[in-house]
Amino acid sequence: MAASLRANCRKVICIGRNYAEHITELNNTKPKQPFFFLKPASAILVPGAGPVLRPKGTNLHYEVELALMMGKTVRDLDPEDEKGALDAIKSYFLAIDMTARNVQDEAKKKGLPWSIAKGFDTFLPISEEIPKSQIPDPHNAFLRLSVNNQQRQADSSSLMLYRIPRLLAEISRVMTLEESDVVLTGTPKGVGEVKSGDVMKASIEVDGKKIEEGNIEVEVKDREGRYQYSET
Repeated sequence: MAASLRANCRKVICIGRNYAEHITELNNTKPKQPFFFLKPASAILVPGAGPVLRPKGTNLHYEVELALMMGKTVRDLDPEDEKGALDAIKSYFLAIDMTARNVQDEAKKKGLPWSIAKGFDTFLPISEEIPKSQIPDPHNAFLRLSVNNQQRQADSSSLMLYRIPRLLAEISRVMTLEESDVVLTGTPKGVGEVKSGDVMKASIEVDGKKIEEGNIEVEVKDREGRYQYSET
């Protein structure tokens, strides 16, 4: 199913700054309303298709996130329509939103887009598809990520500043959400750097029980090719 998602996904929408302590650790400011950016579907890395490739000259960061896949078309959703929002979700995934942090930092300082920092091939490892029945309440899941078996991120999705109905409402008033689109709901605190040879593992739990389909294990390797980060 994960491979099918990569083939059918038209866009990946990423919510920024949706966990308070993550905002603090990156010295950002809390948004007055949800904001989002796009990541290409070509960045999706399905289970077993690793490694994650670190482009030359980049400071590569991990960000574990709960991802949802749309099951129907949504346009101009009412932010108070929680049932409508959750009914529009087909299933969930765990995802790691990889970020070339130094590229992003330069872009932010100069008022440039973040697309390069988020859009490299392999920059979105995902788990197998998680049926909705496994996550009855997406605001009650626990996300974990470790690097070389050292835990780096461990927090509940209950800490989201903006809940999923509000997120889908904000996106759908700007662009139509379509079947197989993916929405990343933000990352908790604990993001940090990985280098070639590091192994990332991510998992998700509900009520203390790990969801088997929600595991990710992927190694980081240096990327060959012509790209080399240099100041814009």
